[in-house]
Amino acid sequence: MTPLSESVVLDITYGIEAPDELWRARARTHLDTLTKPLGSLGHLEDLVSQLAAICRANPVVPLSKAVYVFAADHGITVEGVSAYPSAVTLQMVLNFLSGGAAISVLARLHGVALHVVDMGVDTDFQDVAGLHHRKVRRGTRNMLREPAMTDGELAQAIRAGAELAHEAVAVGHTVLAVGEMGIGNTTAASAITCALTGASALHATGRGTGLDGQAHKRKRCVVDAIINKHFTQLPVQSPLDVLRCVGGLEIAAMTGMILAAARSRTAVMIDGFISTAAASLAVAMEPRTCGYLMAGHRSKEPGHRLLLEHLGLNPILDLEMRLGEGSGAVLAMPILESTVALYTQMATFTSAGVSEASV
Repeated sequence: MTPLSESVVLDITYGIEAPDELWRARARTHLDTLTKPLGSLGHLEDLVSQLAAICRANPVVPLSKAVYVFAADHGITVEGVSAYPSAVTLQMVLNFLSGGAAISVLARLHGVALHVVDMGVDTDFQDVAGLHHRKVRRGTRNMLREPAMTDGELAQAIRAGAELAHEAVAVGHTVLAVGEMGIGNTTAASAITCALTGASALHATGRGTGLDGQAHKRKRCVVDAIINKHFTQLPVQSPLDVLRCVGGLEIAAMTGMILAAARSRTAVMIDGFISTAAASLAVAMEPRTCGYLMAGHRSKEPGHRLLLEHLGLNPILDLEMRLGEGSGAVLAMPILESTVALYTQMATFTSAGVSEASV
């Protein structure tokens, strides 16, 4: 019998096509007619060409932007892998909703619709206003002792992320950012990085929320033990097994959102380490998804650098951030929007009466 999670992923990914290379070429041709030296906008030209290929049209400003912050707790926190208690997950969700968190400020400043999603916070939010209630369970199990999720829980979380993506596309959003909140989730992301890339825990595990040297060493040992418990060989061939055994409910939901966005031909701005772990899983499930991804920034987390290289993504920003929440992705959105404005509003050599290069 096919596992439920596999059926869910097959349903979401059915019909995903790579971005349109004809539109990418058209965008490149148009960029070369603008009043600037050829290629002088650097990575910005790659971004707007990619967006044209994704949309299969000439992009226009303003972009309709949204960020989804998925929140969940992690059973692995009992192993002392975080500098903060798991209660901070709940506290930060309330901070998001009240407008006091970094992502709240940035989303408000840059005109990005902020959505906060409870996938598995260890509390009962009841009817908290402004929150998407998608809780699967109150946190994952301790992955050092047993798989983090059952297949049914994994399927439910992936489906929730996909449904939210469909809702976002239905209201007209053209760029989605994925972010997260979950104490302990850098441990999950480190384990995912090892499983997908074959990297060692030593190279994939950073300090997360700011561990000191001794605690960081313990965290690396825990990640190593997790990998040894669940997998006999690296890299692991089944991304669903990776996600079920060592992932998080918020990571599963981000994976579902990324896959569904790709099917809907919608660009996804990924954030830092945890959201890039979700993106890596999505690409492992359906490689054509990669063409819909833009990397908002490069985190200070060593595992994030490994995953960006694994995906072949060139980040827009490199500010040594390690905040999460979707903050780096939202910071990158005005750059993307600026690029579209240049693409659509700059004069051409012909319209401006400017001479082109002679060599």
